Amino acid sequence: MAGGPMDVWNEWATQILVLLSLALQIVLHVSAKVRQREASSVLLRLLLWLAYQLADSTATYAVGQLFFSSTSRDHHLVAFWAPFLLLHLGGPDNITAYALEDSKLWKRHFLSLVVQSSVYGERTWALWCANFSTLQSSLKVMAREKHHQHFYAEHQDQYTDFDDVDGELLLQYAHSLFHICKRGIVDSVIDGDPDSPSEVDSATNEIIWSLMDDRARMWTVMEMELSLMYDILYTKASVIHSWFGYCIRVVSPLAIVASLVLFQLNRKDGYSRVDVAITYTLLGGALVLETRSLLAALGSSWALAFLCGTRWNWLRHAALCTGRWHRLRRALVSLRRSPPGKMIMAGSSRRWPGTIGQHNMLRFRTGQLDPTSRWLGDISKMLGLREWWDRRCYSWNIIIPEKVKERAQAVQTWVSPHDINTMGLLRHKWGESALDEKRYPGLFERLRTFLGVDFHESIIIWHIATDLILAERKQRGHDSGDHRVEVVRTLSNYMMFLLVDRPDMLPGLPQNWLDKQTCKNLDRICKKHLVHPRGNSFCTMLEKMFRPHHHCGLESSELEEKLADIILKEPQEKKASDSENPWLMYARKIAAELLVYENDELRVLLDLWTDFLAYAANRCSRESHARKLSSGGEFTTVLWLLIEHLCQVKAVAKQGQSRV
Repeated sequence: MAGGPMDVWNEWATQILVLLSLALQIVLHVSAKVRQREASSVLLRLLLWLAYQLADSTATYAVGQLFFSSTSRDHHLVAFWAPFLLLHLGGPDNITAYALEDSKLWKRHFLSLVVQSSVYGERTWALWCANFSTLQSSLKVMAREKHHQHFYAEHQDQYTDFDDVDGELLLQYAHSLFHICKRGIVDSVIDGDPDSPSEVDSATNEIIWSLMDDRARMWTVMEMELSLMYDILYTKASVIHSWFGYCIRVVSPLAIVASLVLFQLNRKDGYSRVDVAITYTLLGGALVLETRSLLAALGSSWALAFLCGTRWNWLRHAALCTGRWHRLRRALVSLRRSPPGKMIMAGSSRRWPGTIGQHNMLRFRTGQLDPTSRWLGDISKMLGLREWWDRRCYSWNIIIPEKVKERAQAVQTWVSPHDINTMGLLRHKWGESALDEKRYPGLFERLRTFLGVDFHESIIIWHIATDLILAERKQRGHDSGDHRVEVVRTLSNYMMFLLVDRPDMLPGLPQNWLDKQTCKNLDRICKKHLVHPRGNSFCTMLEKMFRPHHHCGLESSELEEKLADIILKEPQEKKASDSENPWLMYARKIAAELLVYENDELRVLLDLWTDFLAYAANRCSRESHARKLSSGGEFTTVLWLLIEHLCQVKAVAKQGQSRV
């Protein structure tokens, strides 16, 4: 019997590591899709991250332990475990990269492939395929027609028995238009003859225009396209859905079954009972995971894209024309919705999570008046966690209001194809299109100074101005029942959230000092004029900190409205502090200008924030859009893709005019 912990480890290290490796693979298989949900539990994300970080090193160390440990001589079955560890090194199909940067490290994985095993090759290949330069090269090399597989209209009668017929058809539209997303995300173009646009370009144009007749369906297709892009960047989709990938997935379960039968028939005299139990566990676990991967691959909508694009007509006929593939997919969809299926075959949602972040600067600074909050903030600053504390307590998520979504879905009404240049970028500067001379005569000239020289600066100025205007309107009793107030406040808070919490999702370099300087000015006003009515208890603050990071608070507090009133009614003359930080003065002048403007100030704010939103979505770096897909995606990313499709409509229309 072992005398101590080290003796136990020396005797059973290989067994422990092998079982740990299997457990990590199960966690990755089951939990990989939590990344696509913004509101996922922090503990689940932490568990997934730990499993991803430990999986490779555990399997590698176990292989080394297996071959070089002296216990192998006493445990004869240990050598039989090596293939399972090599299989673990290949990783699950539904997670190859945890972050976008992982795909840039494919060369390091290639070195591991050479050193360790050929099984690792599939994962390395998937990481290489997800690299931006590889995607860009594939778009240029691949035949033009290959990018446009318009199979959406074929076999539609096969979907009549599905519970979600429209969802399945929209997913096929997403596959048919996916080349636009793929091209846009890597900032590439598909070469072709501009004087003779192909029939598939015209078909793409027809699909887009038909979807624009129903904006909600168009938005759904955009969400689905982004989920397909997630598959390419963060899973093995590009490798799985090829002849090589399908062959591997068919052969692997058969090989495991053969091994299980042979092991069952083999005499086990002289083998340790523990080793035999571990071997059965490895065989059973591998069989379940590989069978799951096979069924997921065959029943995926990617399989339909593969079958429609294959040159083997007999295979297409056998799988699609006979309805076999559709029956398989219907069965798998039903299985996923059953209680056992939710655990074994947790499928990913093809829809965007539907939540957006919110951050209000006046709420943030009035919150600092609370002594308990300020004390906890000082402690978090000492621990180097001040930014995390501020994000946790003063930024929040909401389920996006329907009116906000409808505003974004109507992008073609306020961004026309003529507003987009040949590079796919909006021609105008932020705010210029919103304050159009025909719509608001003379307003642009009066507010030109306050649009700022930097986009981040403009967001801060107009965010504060919006709060000042909304507070004044509420005081006058003008906002009862006006849904535009909710839309304006949501968009204003969302753009401020991007500036504070997600600066990489905005064009230009992050300007953190702008936010900090404005906060100092607001703190000066708060300390001079405001007193927090009642401090929160320590327990209340802890509850606020550890609550689910998701609630629906949009209404401003009484303290925020008082602060807005003080800022609005401050003397207009220039002060020293205003010279150093003029943004509060600018916000006050904007509010004063719009509150006396003969047109509806809410309409002006709605148009302006919509324009800001479109500018941020279109001018944000493509890499930032791609990176955010790994954690659920961003509202601006869906809007960016919608504008990309408008650009496609413009390109095809221009080709048609040049032909004429």
